[in-house]
Amino acid sequence: MSHRITLEGGDGFDVSAGEDTLLRGALRAGVGFPYDCNVGGCGSCRFDLVAGEMETLWEEAPGLSERDRRRGKRLACQSRPRSDCTIKMRTGEEYRPPVPPRRMKAVLACRRPVTSSMSEFVLRTAEPAHFIAGQYAIFRPPGAEGARAYSMSNLPNGEGEWRFVIRRVPGGRGSNAMFDAVEIGDTLELDGPYGHAHFRAEAPRDVVCIAGGSGIGPVVSVARAAVEAMPGRRLFVFEGARTREDLCFPALMGAAQGGVAAYTPVLSAEADDSGWDGVRGFVHEEVERAVGHRAAECEFYFAGPPPMTEALQKLLIVNWTVPLARIHFDRFF
Repeated sequence: MSHRITLEGGDGFDVSAGEDTLLRGALRAGVGFPYDCNVGGCGSCRFDLVAGEMETLWEEAPGLSERDRRRGKRLACQSRPRSDCTIKMRTGEEYRPPVPPRRMKAVLACRRPVTSSMSEFVLRTAEPAHFIAGQYAIFRPPGAEGARAYSMSNLPNGEGEWRFVIRRVPGGRGSNAMFDAVEIGDTLELDGPYGHAHFRAEAPRDVVCIAGGSGIGPVVSVARAAVEAMPGRRLFVFEGARTREDLCFPALMGAAQGGVAAYTPVLSAEADDSGWDGVRGFVHEEVERAVGHRAAECEFYFAGPPPMTEALQKLLIVNWTVPLARIHFDRFF
């Protein structure tokens, strides 16, 4: 059974009853529905319900302001149709999914530590791992309320292997469930791929990748794709971390790091007496120093905590006026 969703003044699509949110149903149908985080944090998928009945999954989702709620706005990623509906939303070709997302059963094959707080989870599906480097998938960790988004750290492949770098967040129910409640051999539902910050192989410019924390996952994926796809173009990678023990790009890239023109680790909290003679400070500050003179020649991909992504947006968009089409990131909160 499905519900018919009609876009006011436009086309319609079907959403599986009781299974999909409005957003995921739209994306599975190939509709260019705007979104970023997919889990209620960013507010990009706001819409108006014109007619019909919608169930709200997370009333307190931070993606809506109090003003939004007073105006009757809803989040498509937190809305599940209960009937045929008419909605008001401006769709766009730029949001149309390059790979329609699917739900799959995934078995945890192994889990290996990459730092003291982060591990790489390797899952396998019966179907090929069909995605574009830089995209993410959705999980519902056992015992944790709501969905969690984790980016793939590997490349698409026919073997059905999906890799994710996950950081154990103190007090984080989702990440702790992934570490403590999911055992090797357990099966999870993997829903994906999603995300707009995927690698653009056709872009003719040098590539700059910037990662902070567990944002290293999609950056490694994009870096691997860039090494394979762009001979003659240069790849520059910046990794921001607190200490040397938190750095993991070289370990995750392995031999593929040989295709990187320059890798720059930047540490914000390394002890003064540790012997570290590399760059200190915040990663966006080093990007500003090292890349500024050639920003117009580059394509930018980045992932990390909100303060880092916000600083990079200001640097790239406001200070350097880099065209938005050359800036690729997904907003997570």
